[in-house]
Amino acid sequence: MRVDRILAGGASLFALASFVACDASAPTGTGPANPALEARVVAPELPDPSQFVRVIDNPFFPLIPGTTFRYRARTEEGVETNTVQVTRDTKSILGIAATVVRDRVFVNGELTEDTFDWYAQDVRGNVWYLGEHSCEIDDGQCVSTEGSWEAGKSGATAGIIMWADPRAHRGKPYRQEFLAGVAEDMAKVVRLNARVVVPYGAFSHCLLTMEWTPLEPGPRERKYYCRGVGQVLTVEKADGRVRSELISISRS
Repeated sequence: MRVDRILAGGASLFALASFVACDASAPTGTGPANPALEARVVAPELPDPSQFVRVIDNPFFPLIPGTTFRYRARTEEGVETNTVQVTRDTKSILGIAATVVRDRVFVNGELTEDTFDWYAQDVRGNVWYLGEHSCEIDDGQCVSTEGSWEAGKSGATAGIIMWADPRAHRGKPYRQEFLAGVAEDMAKVVRLNARVVVPYGAFSHCLLTMEWTPLEPGPRERKYYCRGVGQVLTVEKADGRVRSELISISRS
């Protein structure tokens, strides 16, 4: 996820997109989740609704209504495009007015996932993940809502999607979401000086996080967030073959 300022670059940046140069020294993180690591996972406590602001302007995760991010990846199934739209809608969750973000995934032009995510920022600048309603699409129909959850319902609790001060949390695993057996994503800040080149632009001093879930032991995701823009790249496999790259940002 992601936003705001189109950088200069033009055709030369698009020519670089074929290899998407990222830090060669970035960790890959394979294998099952580490129980000792997960025992140290921080489960952040959601602040009172009065401690939230209306605008999500965290520099690594800005969500400005009317902004649309577009990502592209080459997968075994074909070309996957991901359209992330920051809507002007809000949803009340535990008394908090959460920003509604629509995230749609297309494979070879066909819609395969349609998800509404809910985020809110507290007065300190931390961005909280309050839940999602996700539909797996087959032949134009929603065939599964697996993975959907909402903070405060059925034991689900909110998590942190982006810290106000990532440097202060470097190396410390934390929960991004929690509903037992359904949504158990975790993450940790790995570094704050990563370099990235994607079709949208070339970036330095970016935030790199490692994300995983004990529900699916195996390769971990690396996500790159760049100041003033947001998420620009996700590396979905340890061998780096699947890279979801930011290709454009538009405003309406």
